[in-house]
Amino acid sequence: MTDYIVVYVTAPEDEAADLAKTLVEERLVACVNIVPGLRSIYWWQGRVEDEPEVLCIMKTRGNLFEPLRDRVRELHSYEVEEIIALPILAGNLPYLDWIKEHTKN
Repeated sequence: MTDYIVVYVTAPEDEAADLAKTLVEERLVACVNIVPGLRSIYWWQGRVEDEPEVLCIMKTRGNLFEPLRDRVRELHSYEVEEIIALPILAGNLPYLDWIKEHTKN
């Protein structure tokens, strides 16, 4: 796992802010951007669903992915949560230092 990652989590709009605040307070992530207006079309239990959601874009360190994933699964209302990590290959060093400073050691 790389030093820094971006984690995508989709959620219902009414629970995203509470999820984000908890994860930031627990220092599993340094920041969460909540992007409204997402429309998700997907297979679920044998039929195609079409639902509004928000996208939570979380910035954290790679070594925190597993505890972050586990905590999202505890807090999230979905039966199968979208939790996808992407590596940050390069970035503004002061910003990456900020992520490190504001997440758990």
